[in-house]
Amino acid sequence: MSRREQVLSHRAALLLFTFVVAMWGSQWIVTKTLVESVSPLWTTAIRSAIATVALLVLLLARGQLVRPRRGDLPVILAVAILHMGSFSTLVAFGLQFVPVGRSIVLGYTTALWVAPTAWLLLGEPMTRRRVTGIGLGLAGLATMLNPMAFDWNDRSALIGNGMLLLAALCWAANILYVRAHKWISTPFQLIFWQALLATTLLSMLALSIDGVPQLLWTRDLAGWFLYAGIGGTALAHWAMVTVNRSLPAVTTSLGLLATPVVGVVSSAIFLGESVSASLIVAMTMILGGIAIGTIPRGNVAGRIAP
Repeated sequence: MSRREQVLSHRAALLLFTFVVAMWGSQWIVTKTLVESVSPLWTTAIRSAIATVALLVLLLARGQLVRPRRGDLPVILAVAILHMGSFSTLVAFGLQFVPVGRSIVLGYTTALWVAPTAWLLLGEPMTRRRVTGIGLGLAGLATMLNPMAFDWNDRSALIGNGMLLLAALCWAANILYVRAHKWISTPFQLIFWQALLATTLLSMLALSIDGVPQLLWTRDLAGWFLYAGIGGTALAHWAMVTVNRSLPAVTTSLGLLATPVVGVVSSAIFLGESVSASLIVAMTMILGGIAIGTIPRGNVAGRIAP
């Protein structure tokens, strides 16, 4: 398929982008629902296995399945361990203790950790806009964790929030490595191998810790897993690759900031979670800081790739 055939019209790209944001935003309430019936490790492993099969079919259909080259093996390992493995598992554990709305905002603090670390390790410039954005984002994080909005005596809440912040740090480390990697194949061509490795590692870990899963399969449980694995992972990643070819980078970067908003609103509608004033203020400050710090003058400096 040629590059010309892959580029969509502006309207079609926006519709596909809306699908991506809806999928990634709702993925959090789906994971929250799944971990109520399945252990976090098996939730992540099963979802990853379904996504792996779906990605294999998708890549075969598009004629893009390739054997990974030696130079791409480090990035396959990094993405499988840091993002698909560590980030996803820590989020699943954190969602056992923390409401979805709060969890997704904490998860999206990732960009706040990317900028200063990229300055230290990759030599990327620390501009005034980035410093302002980081400061605003950290102020939003402090708003979420202030004693009036957060019970520091609640051990479960401390563990859950800590896991979600650690997940954000793993995602940030993944972004930094991906940014520095010299790609041979395209990121989308390698995603099947990343998912396959993540599935293997997660399944082995789940077996060693939780044992063979004793699941009571129902239509709803199977549906949630298929939704998360096929829609929220495989199709959403394919759609985002297509959107990136068809829309300006600034549009996609700003649009992706709607993902936490979708997650917060969805959790209120479908799970009945309350949305506090402190959460709204914190989310506005964090996302505003990300927008200011990562999108200077129309050029994307640090786009998040969920």
